[in-house]
Amino acid sequence: MEQLDWKNLPFGYIKTDYNIRCYYRNGKWGELEVSSSEYIPMHIAATALHYGQESFEGMKAFMGKDGDVRLFRWADNAKRMQASAEGIMMAEVPDELFHQAIVKAVQMNRRFVPPYGTGASLYLRPLLIGSGPQVGVKPAEEYMFMVFVTPVGPYFKEGFSPVDILVTPDYDRAAPLGTGHLKVGGNYSASMRALDMAHQKGFASALFLDAKEKKYIDEAGPANFFGIKDNTYITPKSPSILPSITNRALQDIAELLGMKVEVRQVPLEELSSFEEAGACGTAAVISPIKKIVNDITGESIVYSKDGKPGPISQKLYDKLVAIQNGDEPDPFGWVEVI
Repeated sequence: MEQLDWKNLPFGYIKTDYNIRCYYRNGKWGELEVSSSEYIPMHIAATALHYGQESFEGMKAFMGKDGDVRLFRWADNAKRMQASAEGIMMAEVPDELFHQAIVKAVQMNRRFVPPYGTGASLYLRPLLIGSGPQVGVKPAEEYMFMVFVTPVGPYFKEGFSPVDILVTPDYDRAAPLGTGHLKVGGNYSASMRALDMAHQKGFASALFLDAKEKKYIDEAGPANFFGIKDNTYITPKSPSILPSITNRALQDIAELLGMKVEVRQVPLEELSSFEEAGACGTAAVISPIKKIVNDITGESIVYSKDGKPGPISQKLYDKLVAIQNGDEPDPFGWVEVI
């Protein structure tokens, strides 16, 4: 293949050699299939196209200094995809099938795993779609599960550098009793207009408030929000927030570092009391926040005056990345060498 500029990869799609597919038909899952095609033949009445029966996951594989490739917390991704499938009435992918597919996808595309020390990783995208036809609004009887991979750099072009975030009270990402807690495509399409507006105004992302009262912090664009104060890691609790696996890992690391952890409602006015703030997720890992601006009031809260990450965000990031890359012991059992 053409030599990739590993240290300057975007967070985008780069063609790799193979993807893995499996079909659910007649009430059971079939065998894994290997494909080199980037396209999916699909029935014109597939429920994924008409009624949003679609879920995906985001995961990463990392090359260690020792040359081993490591997966991070894959079982949590499998369980989250099962929860998403249950939530929108799709066939659930069993843990064993999920694991076999992601391992095979990495192994067959091993030459695309970015080298150690480049800051890049191999991104895995498990995808579950309703492939069977329905014209009435009801679940499909057939489903396709797929895993493709692509090498990626940081989600935000700034990398691990503070970014500006815009609070967007005029937009909702998800309803309180809707699908916000599931990783389904509709949540992301619902967030696109707010994100595009924020980008046009020069911000890296948008910060959503709760849809019911507009009083509390919800999602930070495609990521979870966290704030730091008084040696405490604080992250919002809401029925419409996607439970981030990275956020859960950071909570455990914070406790390991001697911090307290609070998962609770975070009022909008509390933002000004945080010493540090950030967005976290598989794609972004941690994106420290430089400042947050309220699009309605114009109020601006600055967390980083020197343009550098806060000391606690730095410690959390360093510890997480060291575990993922195999540079430090994994006391939690998160990493699997494949």
